[in-house]
This record gives sequence, C-alpha cells and structure tokens, in this order.
Amino acid sequence: MYTLYYSPGSASMLVHLLLLEIGAPHELRRVDLDAGAQRDPEYLRLNPGGVVPTLIVDGAPRWETAALALLLAERHPEANLAPPSGSPARGDFLQWMLYLANSLQPAFRWWFYPEAEGPEGEAVLAAARRRIEAAWDRLDAHLGAAGPYLLGAEVSAADLYATMLMRWSRKMPRPATEWPHLAALAGCVKARPSWRRLYAIEGLTEWA
Repeated sequence: MYTLYYSPGSASMLVHLLLLEIGAPHELRRVDLDAGAQRDPEYLRLNPGGVVPTLIVDGAPRWETAALALLLAERHPEANLAPPSGSPARGDFLQWMLYLANSLQPAFRWWFYPEAEGPEGEAVLAAARRRIEAAWDRLDAHLGAAGPYLLGAEVSAADLYATMLMRWSRKMPRPATEWPHLAALAGCVKARPSWRRLYAIEGLTEWA
C-alpha cells in the first residue's frame, strides 16, 4: 500500500497517474497548497522541501517527482512503463526522464513564480518561455522522427511526464499543443483510462 500526498494538477499528477496505471493499492492525502499546508511542521518532517508529491513507500517518505516515477516503474515491471535495465531502450528512457526533470520542469517554476527569481520578473518570464518552447521544439522534432511516443511505438512513464508538463502550458501564449506531434502525444495519453480516472478523482476539468 502506498500513500500519496498530492495537490490536484500539480507535479504529484505524474505519480498519481502511475499508481493508477499500475493498479497498485494506494491512499491519497490532499495537501492544501493555497492554505500553506505544505509548510506545516508535520508535513515538513515527511518532505523537508515543502512541496508535493511525497510518496510513502514501505513506511518511508520519498520525494522528487522523477525519482518517484522511476521507483514505481522499477517496482512494478509488469506495468511496462519503463524498459528493463540492460535493454537498448533503457538509455533513451532515462535520457528523456532526466531531460524533462532537469531542463523542462524547472522552467515552469520560472514561468509560474518569476518573483522568486528576483526583481526582473519580465526578463525571467521571457527566459522561461524561451526555454519551454525550445523544449517543445526538441520533443516535437523527436516525436515526428521516431514517435508516436518518446520511445517509439510503446508508451512509457516519460510520455505521462511530458503530457503533465504540456498541461501546465495550456495558458501560455504558445501552449504545447500548437506543436503537432506533441498534440498527438497528448491526445493519446488523455485517452487512457488512467487520465480520465485521475481527472474524476482530483476534480479537474480543464484540458480534459
């Protein structure tokens, strides 16, 4: 049994999707970010960074979105959400997971919270937009050449991760779905039962 501390539509969305894809028994505990529950001392004992997600695994709190996705895929190989260790596609999978985690996801923090980076808010927003759109360029070109999924013919946790991040761009001047191959990938992921189930559970309606 896993316990996921989450907030609807946040980075915990990837972990929740994976739990649903895997079919693993789990309990959800909502963290009210608007009320500052992520800064509660009790929660900080689980996640010193004061962010979501946090996943309780075998009684121990674990965090970092990409790390949790890799952990779940590894613990549940029967779900086929990651190539097995030693397979030719494993390197590609790790490459895309870390690219999303290290290059794309941090740029969204700049976009959503430019004031956290200093007084030059407009410059931060412009830099964030350039970085995000450059990532969409790279991902779209790859999907056009080797898709429909990031690993080719088979869906993986990386596709779920990319689609979560695409959702975050829905109100940007150029949302990810303006790139044709990204739009096709998003359509495939959004058609999966796990996506629809997550929307029902988390009470999401936009970008359904």
